[in-house]
Amino acid sequence: MDFSKLFQTVHDQIFDPERLPVAIAALFLVSVVGVIAGPVLSNANPLFWRSVDYLFGKAGSKLDNTGRSATDLASRGLIITLTGAVMAFLIGTAFQVLSAEYPSWLIVDIVALSLVLSAGAGWYALLRLYKAVHGKNLVRGAFYTIAVTTRSNLAAADEFTITRVGIGLAARNFDKGVIAPILWYLIGGLPAAYLYAGLAALSWRFGKEGFTKGFGSPALALEKLLGFIPNIFAGILISLAGLITPTAGMTRSIIGLFHFGKGRAHYAEGGAAVTAMAWALKVSLGGATQDMDGSAIKRGWAGPSGATARLEARHLHRALYITVVAHLLFAAAMLVAMVLDGRGAFPPFFS
Repeated sequence: MDFSKLFQTVHDQIFDPERLPVAIAALFLVSVVGVIAGPVLSNANPLFWRSVDYLFGKAGSKLDNTGRSATDLASRGLIITLTGAVMAFLIGTAFQVLSAEYPSWLIVDIVALSLVLSAGAGWYALLRLYKAVHGKNLVRGAFYTIAVTTRSNLAAADEFTITRVGIGLAARNFDKGVIAPILWYLIGGLPAAYLYAGLAALSWRFGKEGFTKGFGSPALALEKLLGFIPNIFAGILISLAGLITPTAGMTRSIIGLFHFGKGRAHYAEGGAAVTAMAWALKVSLGGATQDMDGSAIKRGWAGPSGATARLEARHLHRALYITVVAHLLFAAAMLVAMVLDGRGAFPPFFS
């Protein structure tokens, strides 16, 4: 095998001189618009996820009959998952074709990519939650936005639980709403980004963070196949963000990422991103909640030994700080990659 040619092929895809500026512009767009406008319809997930939910949510809920066997439910879930994945891929392909027809300023690419991203809306939701917890007064819609975005029934949850869910949301949104779709866009263009986003949306809608009876298993499995490496990358960036966050710990967070014992979140429960956030803040994230349909979600605990699960407003403030810094680090990494590629300075390791 000619490793030099193989490496050059990968390099040409990942460091495409056109895709990197598009990714940076799309991330900037969803960050600014999200902060100004806030979550649309109290949902801080990518807009495309809500389209998938609209198209498949009701049908999937009817098919997800827990009275059926796990095998039957998995078969039904596979049909929905494959249908949704194909639809998402075709939509991404259509945007790619449209971009070729109207290439001016790469506007089609930027807008299309922004539809599968979420950044500023998540910050907005976390900031409102912080104000509600810190001020001990009602901030209209603060808890509801967290509940809708995570598909959690928080009606009977205490403030500590809601805070844990909110911080977990920040880590997961960074992973599945920024890192994964952008990395797949850099590798395979809009079709790849939309394919991943479709699977992530179905996993969010039916996967129940791994506690599905079988219907959401196909979506979870396929999303993990595409999202495992981006999840680790998201965890590393969150760890690095802890370096410049007051009272957070980068070293502690890195140790948590490579600690293969208790204190790690399973992939379906947030994986490396949630683990890194918990260890950086020295808190416990996870715990039991309910899905919107009443299903029990019994998350394991992520975080270092002895960490507190009684989270307060100050933890939300630090989590928001880490999240924003992690986004800036990712944008900076893409800018550096773009500059190096433009200068032809990327090292030929396999030459």
